[in-house]
Amino acid sequence: MFPADLVLVVLWLAASIIVIYSIQDTTLIRVVLTFPVLFFIPGYCLIAALFPKEGDIGIIERIMLSIGFSIAIVSLIGFGLNFTPWGIQFDTIVISLTIFTWIVILIAHYQRAILLSEDRFRIPFFVITGRIRQEFLPAGEKRIDRLLSIVLAFVMIATMITTVYVIVLPKEGERFTEFFILGDKQKAADYPDTIIIGKNYPMYLGVGNQEYQNVTYTIETWIVRTKFDTITNTSSITAEDSLDRMTLVLAHNETSIIPYNLSVKKTGYNRVDFLLFNETVPNFDVTGSDRINASYRYLHLWVTVV
Repeated sequence: MFPADLVLVVLWLAASIIVIYSIQDTTLIRVVLTFPVLFFIPGYCLIAALFPKEGDIGIIERIMLSIGFSIAIVSLIGFGLNFTPWGIQFDTIVISLTIFTWIVILIAHYQRAILLSEDRFRIPFFVITGRIRQEFLPAGEKRIDRLLSIVLAFVMIATMITTVYVIVLPKEGERFTEFFILGDKQKAADYPDTIIIGKNYPMYLGVGNQEYQNVTYTIETWIVRTKFDTITNTSSITAEDSLDRMTLVLAHNETSIIPYNLSVKKTGYNRVDFLLFNETVPNFDVTGSDRINASYRYLHLWVTVV
């Protein structure tokens, strides 16, 4: 018969896996169920396998070692997965951690089964409060020792609460969007500077979403002619034509690199503009510098069209 504590571990592990794959968003119930799977259960099962006998170590030592070993086990599993063909992914971590936990659960059950019934470690849940109090405040201890035990307990509880809070409400970083152009070899080089009419010039347009939400982006490509005024030391757009327009939807932390063929049909232009809009795109009656200023990100290439 499985010990009650190991049965509880199995049930908790099963419930956490169900919640992990059924609730995608970071919710309180998801964190509450998965937090022990990462920071307590693997180490607890390993300690149960190493110390199956009642009295080998105290309850507090089991708890502290379980937390420490769990952190080490999760780190080592992640380190090992980094050198496998599967890599460090969500599914591989869940599967590896589940397999490891099940193995040590079976070892712990066997280790206890070969002992006499009265020698096996078991958790009497109905008196667990008294056991913990006895560990923290044993009879005959000095007042300073009792005080240090109470402080240690509060530090442990505060650390766990803080960790859960950070996981549930992570600090949000700066919101921004990456917008970049790559050459035909997907490097930031080899951009066309002389364009022959009717010829395709392959390149890549890249957009990276770091806005902490799904964003619908619109990319516009314009070929323009600019004129520089030596008196005012400024340039102005004297002509422009739309080349392309594309839309893509990106989730947070998602980057898309899109193959693009640049092709021009008329001469008289000297610049290619790439405008990126997020959500709000102005009407086509907004032109020239006003349209550039209305864009979220702006890139350009100086070219000669022949």
